[in-house]
Amino acid sequence: MRILVIEDNPMMATAIQQGLREQGYSVDICDNGFDGEDQAAQEPYDLIILDRMLPDREGVEVCRNLRRRKVATPVLMLTALSGTAEKVSGLDSGADDYLPKPFEFDELLARIRALLRRGRATEATRLECSDLELDLIRRTAKRAGSAIKLSAKEFALLEFLMRNTDRVLDRMTIAQKVWDMNYEPSSNLIDVYISTLRRKIDRGFEQPLIHTVIGTGYRFGILNGDPELAT
Repeated sequence: MRILVIEDNPMMATAIQQGLREQGYSVDICDNGFDGEDQAAQEPYDLIILDRMLPDREGVEVCRNLRRRKVATPVLMLTALSGTAEKVSGLDSGADDYLPKPFEFDELLARIRALLRRGRATEATRLECSDLELDLIRRTAKRAGSAIKLSAKEFALLEFLMRNTDRVLDRMTIAQKVWDMNYEPSSNLIDVYISTLRRKIDRGFEQPLIHTVIGTGYRFGILNGDPELAT
């Protein structure tokens, strides 16, 4: 799942980003309100973490404008202002939850999970392909009813593949979306993770779901006899 953090304190933003990435989330950072609002309106995020006190405008204004622009993405507002009046104004601006600073990271994670469970009416919290199920809230995977143990990065990779079922994905795209980095042609990082993931979800099953597209990258889904695909 993709999360946007709009926070002008670089240490705070980086700490949140690193902690959430370790949990398997894909996280972008924006350090000001104007750019954050535009990014949140243009990109399909699952959650927005919004600082209330930004250098160029109030977080409540950003949140209010997002709702005016029909952006329904859940918003978790962070702020050092913890009085009742501040909480009320934040929630009234359209925020879904309000977490005062300083906070424990475990509480932030719990609130994120709660908001994602609530979700949006049009958004699935479970991905399925054949007999493989991925629960985006509980962060669990099952195939044919049997649990599959995945690391946070393996989960993020599988989620990205399943969100792009039947699309051919090159290594550059996978690196940018799952690792937030530029792909080095000499690196075998993507191939190693794909190989590990393939062993976990395909080994022992008649129908493989991860396929190599010769000379390009990978495709996730049910094999349809395409001669360019190799299991």
